[in-house]
Amino acid sequence: MTELNIAIAGAGGRMGRILIEAVRDAADARLSGALDRAGNEAADAAAFLGQPSGVAVESDLATGLAGAHYLIDFTRPEATLQHLAYCAEHGIKLVIGTTGFDDAGKAAIVAAAERTAIVFSPNFSVGVNVTMKLLEQAAKALATGYDIEVIEAHHRFKVDAPSGTALKMGEVIADALGRDLQQCGVFAREGVTGERDPSSIGFATIRGGDIVGDHTVLFAGIGERIEISHKSSSRVTYANGALRACRFLADKPTGLFDMYDVLGLNT
Repeated sequence: MTELNIAIAGAGGRMGRILIEAVRDAADARLSGALDRAGNEAADAAAFLGQPSGVAVESDLATGLAGAHYLIDFTRPEATLQHLAYCAEHGIKLVIGTTGFDDAGKAAIVAAAERTAIVFSPNFSVGVNVTMKLLEQAAKALATGYDIEVIEAHHRFKVDAPSGTALKMGEVIADALGRDLQQCGVFAREGVTGERDPSSIGFATIRGGDIVGDHTVLFAGIGERIEISHKSSSRVTYANGALRACRFLADKPTGLFDMYDVLGLNT
């Protein structure tokens, strides 16, 4: 069995620590590096587990990624893009769960995939991605006569809205219906809005407490409604999906992939 040498970005954050623990628990993976912002360096990335790893948390990319073949990055767009450039130059494969990229950031990821292999997804939960596939099928079957609304809820600390997962759900539905989400998406309602446009896809955002991540898509017809929901109770599911993505990239020298590719849902 080939050992996966994995570095973690944002090592001191909530998701970073869960990723470190998942890598440490995986029989086929080794924590080979850890990154965080300047000022957040630490002597040992796994000290919080009470099981020292011998891997320091570094702010210098060359030092933090010296032994890594993979970098898992669930940070912020500005940090991820810095990591992306370095990894593309040095052939380090990337698993990117960061959300909130603008068009230029997404284009940079596409360009970097010509130099290294990348799995880029707004959500690494296996369950969420299966839900996406169900939404694609439901949208095709409920293409007329049903109003579509995406409702998402996250913890009070989340800084972007709607969530990357909610936007991806909207994109999947819009693509299945032959629509452009940028044209049909409705992200805010206030005052006298007029009658609902039947071709629109609405979004509602909730922020509060420690909600890990809830997503529901409502297909509301006359006389019935269908709700397809996914609710996360732990971030561990995202970490396990990220490790699955690393394994998928093992034989990929270059290319841009998503979790549908990892799970074989594109066929």
